[in-house]
Amino acid sequence: MSNSSLLTPGSTLEKRYRILRELGRGGFGRTYLAEDINRYNEHCVLKEFSPVVHSPKAAELFDREASMLYNLQHPQIPRFRELLRTDLGGNPSLFLVQDYIKGQTYEEILISRQQQGKNFTEAEVTQLLFQLLPVLEYIHSKNLIHRDISPDNIIQHDADKLPFLIDFGSVKQIAANAVLQFNGQSDTAIGKQGYSPAEQMRLGKVSAASDLYALAVTALVLLSGKKPQKLYDINNKTWDWRSHVSVSQNLPTVLDKMLAEQPGDRYQSAKAVREALKDPKLSQIGSIISQMVTMNFVGRPFKNTTQTATSNHTPVHQNPQIVKNNNIFQLIPWKTLGSLSVVLLPGILAFSVVKSGFTLPQLPELPKFSSRQQPPDTSLEEAEIIRQENIGKRRKNLNINQDIFYQKVDELYYNKYPELQGRSLTEKPEDAEIRRKWYEVAEDLLDKLEKGGEL
Repeated sequence: MSNSSLLTPGSTLEKRYRILRELGRGGFGRTYLAEDINRYNEHCVLKEFSPVVHSPKAAELFDREASMLYNLQHPQIPRFRELLRTDLGGNPSLFLVQDYIKGQTYEEILISRQQQGKNFTEAEVTQLLFQLLPVLEYIHSKNLIHRDISPDNIIQHDADKLPFLIDFGSVKQIAANAVLQFNGQSDTAIGKQGYSPAEQMRLGKVSAASDLYALAVTALVLLSGKKPQKLYDINNKTWDWRSHVSVSQNLPTVLDKMLAEQPGDRYQSAKAVREALKDPKLSQIGSIISQMVTMNFVGRPFKNTTQTATSNHTPVHQNPQIVKNNNIFQLIPWKTLGSLSVVLLPGILAFSVVKSGFTLPQLPELPKFSSRQQPPDTSLEEAEIIRQENIGKRRKNLNINQDIFYQKVDELYYNKYPELQGRSLTEKPEDAEIRRKWYEVAEDLLDKLEKGGEL
């Protein structure tokens, strides 16, 4: 059992980690901010592990958790450094050492806003969901469940404003839990009162749906500024939150399903939630948007041509990768289109397709071309085309999937320039500055990746 009271500011652990201050306390012990003396005083986090049951089996499970955390490689999860075994005051002690993410937790941000009479907006909460759901999708694909999602376990990184999911001390391997239950051993229920679903708190049973439940509660708290206990009707076992916030129709429908009392009635995957959050009208052309993003135009996210479409153009195949022509206008049967415009949408750089008789909501009006008209000549300068191609070549040299790369660039771009979300974009000179900003974000990311960084 550790004696963490010995760890005071200024004290040093294993002649390497100088304690700066205590960050917080949880069920497993204290968490500290420290300097890594061996890495030029780089800041890191020391998370103490103090298992409820001290046994060889508990130690084995902690070792297994450390091994799993070591293998988690995601840009929105603090990097695992080491599992530190040491001795404090004659007592064996165990610490997880991880990267320090500089920023505020969403709980701290909410408290700060409430002092100004504000909460998170629907747009901000929706963006947070879109940014965190891929993180959950990743850890769930590793057969892991976080079990402790709440505003104080999500940090908004100061550098890029991305949300980081922290405090993986409660992470659980589904397979390991199955073995414990098979052997008749009771599992320790870990979670946060009000955020974790009943089956987790009472029985210790968890699944991907458990994390999604906690994420939905987090969304409610950020929207309303109220604690979960103020939004949950314990007698009827229902969430009474709609009267406290004003939101559009789609988000409440998704949140209510995430918050279903029975695990089987919830979404069973983070991907399913992401799909449900999309506007139904936009999802109808989702496959076409995907073709636009993944088509063979390496490094040319804004490039189109001025070639006139003819009746003998290349049709769209079931597999869009079969199409090898770089002319965007030849990717879609012109008979089915009323207009084609280039639009920046949150989280995705896409070419939106508007079918005859169907209009996308809230998209700016752009000049419409019939299938027999030649679009105006808005060709990019050759230097800009070369810059686009260089970005594509560097990505290919790193062997990075272009879908993943461009999605990450868009994500970083919109976090850096949120005011540009939804703005229509053309190849005209007046949009050159916006395009230049996108190229810079892409090139900065490539610089990082070429130096050994992670996507």
